[in-house]
Amino acid sequence: MSDHAATVADLRARYSRLPADQPVRLAKSTSNLFRFGGPAGGPRLDARGFDRVLSVDPQARTADVQGMVTYEQLADATLAHGLMPMVVPQLKTITLGGAVAGLGIESSSFRHGLPHESVLEMEILTGDGAVVTARPEGEHAELFRGFPNSYGSLGYALRLRIELQPVRPVVRLRHRRFPDAKLCAEAIEQVCANPGDARTPDFVDGTVFGPDEMYLTLGEFVDEGPATSDYTGQEIYYRSIRRNPLDHLSIRDYLWRWDTDWFWCSRAFGAQHPLVRRLWPRRYLRSDVYRRLVALDQRLRFSDRVGSALGRPAEELVIQDVEIPVERLAEFLDVFHRDVGITPVWLCPLRLRGADKWPLYPLEPDRLYVNVGFWAAVTLAPGQAPDAHNRLVEQLVNDLSGHKSLYSTVHYSEDEFWRRYNGPAYRRLKQRYDPQGRLPDLYDKCVRGR
Repeated sequence: MSDHAATVADLRARYSRLPADQPVRLAKSTSNLFRFGGPAGGPRLDARGFDRVLSVDPQARTADVQGMVTYEQLADATLAHGLMPMVVPQLKTITLGGAVAGLGIESSSFRHGLPHESVLEMEILTGDGAVVTARPEGEHAELFRGFPNSYGSLGYALRLRIELQPVRPVVRLRHRRFPDAKLCAEAIEQVCANPGDARTPDFVDGTVFGPDEMYLTLGEFVDEGPATSDYTGQEIYYRSIRRNPLDHLSIRDYLWRWDTDWFWCSRAFGAQHPLVRRLWPRRYLRSDVYRRLVALDQRLRFSDRVGSALGRPAEELVIQDVEIPVERLAEFLDVFHRDVGITPVWLCPLRLRGADKWPLYPLEPDRLYVNVGFWAAVTLAPGQAPDAHNRLVEQLVNDLSGHKSLYSTVHYSEDEFWRRYNGPAYRRLKQRYDPQGRLPDLYDKCVRGR
């Protein structure tokens, strides 16, 4: 902790020397954002030194962690003690600070909510250059509540103390097939009705392969089982869902079951072709590798140029995660299949862990939502607007009383954006903790790309 204090002092000194008349942005080695509007200007604050797990307390089931620690690092450190974070987002290079300032989710979220709900305290460098410790109660309680979904526009988390949960060595998976969205939604509601019941699964998520083929995957901790499967090499996890009604994974492999193939998106790079798969180095079967390839393609516009040269229709990237109330899920999927048509689609039920409200992402306590994740390019019809499908999704989310994550493109008008993400609460926090506007405004950052 003394080393951490010295690193904090150094960061504050470097922050104070940055130009005060330009928005400051964070320099980091990885990103899971999908806003490719070109590099935003302004000075960069290098916080990459905040990448250590400071301590794990097995008795208290807590960990003190610096904000730039990836979940891969964090999981390795806690699994060594038979523990894991309450929610571990799907991709290895998501950072703890990023998941708390943005939005993280996984198959334990119907039990434990979102990653910020298991945070006990945060040490935050605010826009005015101060370092404050925010807790659920006390002087900075409003910042503690308002930090989630602020995306670094109020400050940066330097250290977080989080709760942990015990694990067992193996996760047994059961994949249940459903013929339509209505039956699938009803099953989600039933399975997730009593998260505190010992008979309720430890993990629940789903995979939609089409309007008439969808699966719920129910996971439960066990001490041992048959030989565990390995989806970190030649075998591909999402394909196993269709053919293996029962499966077993080690707890570590379960946490990263989606990372090896970036869910199913590695197919865009040919990484699922048997010959390419054999030649692709195993250490590069990772989500951060694919994400870098996408970023390079977006920067060079290589795919667009090739498609244009070959006379292919224009395409629109539709990369979004949205939260839909479970009782409206079938409506969402029916319209989505008809008008967007991306498959597969990921489903992940979630419910806020407690009665507390988080003002910048105002989900209703005690209401079960389903995160719907879809990530692909969609062909545009002649004359169709280049953002037609993303806008359709946003309107559909609004109509069904849902919410949309801000990690990717956003098309709301400024008025609509602040209605949906609590503009009055945000402005109060911005005025208190960043009165000079040294950090980018949330709307500018997420919509305008400034």
